[in-house]
Amino acid sequence: MTATKEEIISKLRQDMIRWEGFRPPQPGTDNDLGLGPVAAAFQDGVFPTGAIHEFISNCPEDTAASGGFIAGLVQKLLGNGGACLWISYTRRIYPPALKLFGVDPDRVIFVDVPLQKDVLWVTEEALKCEGVATVICETKDLSFTESQRLQLAVEKSHVTGFVLRKDIKKVNTTACVTRWQIRPVHSQLRTGMPGVGHPRWQVELLKVRNGRPGNWTVEWKKHDFQTITIPQLTEEARRYA
Repeated sequence: MTATKEEIISKLRQDMIRWEGFRPPQPGTDNDLGLGPVAAAFQDGVFPTGAIHEFISNCPEDTAASGGFIAGLVQKLLGNGGACLWISYTRRIYPPALKLFGVDPDRVIFVDVPLQKDVLWVTEEALKCEGVATVICETKDLSFTESQRLQLAVEKSHVTGFVLRKDIKKVNTTACVTRWQIRPVHSQLRTGMPGVGHPRWQVELLKVRNGRPGNWTVEWKKHDFQTITIPQLTEEARRYA
């Protein structure tokens, strides 16, 4: 039976999505990584695994917030087995703090690279290892060509990669599937109770391939993401869309 024009176009669209790192969900699996309403920004509501995700920050506070948000995603990814590699030249993460996000530090291999220029090469090699669940790279500069090399590596291995760009002054174009900016916001305390509340962030999805950027307030509570506000498309997100 000859395929119709509409069927051919539909097949081509699905192939393009798969080539860009968006694979169809496996039956019976958790495909939003616990992000709830935030996952609606992605194609078919599925967080794109086997892809490179970029996080940008221009101050230590944003870097810490990004690290916490990434750790929450890592907890979900490690649920299917494998290990996590955390690669940096100036590591700021405090390993025991990962327990707050349900990540056992013993399952994270910290790779401290002496020279910043070698971080991306080490990251690319790590992303080629199919037995690794996820790789986090802390760096500053990431060119379009470098991001292409990382994306090509994960399209073969299906490893999920996170690039946390610290102290950046200017954002350039990359081949990453998403671009995020995470900022800390005031936590909410229980009435009459002193102390510090649950971690809370302003989560901006500035760019997402085959999806819709947006802005949410998200809290980490009981080892899970809790969305405080509904998605709102920001003016900054529109510029990156």
